[in-house]
Amino acid sequence: MSRQVILTEDAPAAIGTYSQAVRVGTTVYVSGQIPLDPRTGELVCGDIEAEIRRVFDNLEAICEAAGGSLGKIVKLNVFLTDLAHFPLLNRIMGEYFEPPYPARAAIGVAALPRGARVEMDAVLVLEA
Repeated sequence: MSRQVILTEDAPAAIGTYSQAVRVGTTVYVSGQIPLDPRTGELVCGDIEAEIRRVFDNLEAICEAAGGSLGKIVKLNVFLTDLAHFPLLNRIMGEYFEPPYPARAAIGVAALPRGARVEMDAVLVLEA
C-alpha cells in the first residue's frame, strides 16, 4: 500500500526527521504537535491554555490538509508535563470536539521538546 505525506504551511514544519502526517489508505497518522506558531516556528507566548489551543489548531490544520477534520480523529494521545492541567485540557477539548469523542490517552511526562508543556498526536480515518 502506498504512503502519502501530508504537508501544510498552516501547521509548524517538522523540527526533526519526520513528516507532519502520513496517510496510508484511509488512515492518517499525525505526528506529535507542540504549541509552535506555524508562521514563526516559535512556541506560543502565554499560559497553558494558549499552548493547548495552539496544539489543537495545529492538529486541525493537518487534519484538513489530509482531507479530514478533527471529527475524523479516532485516537488522540496527549502528553502533559503537569497533569494538574488535565481538567483544563478536557474543557478545551470539549470546544474542539463533539460526541462521539475519540479514544484518548493522557500521559504525564517529565519534559517535551522546546520546553513545551503539552504535545498531542492523533490517528484519523477518512472516508474510503
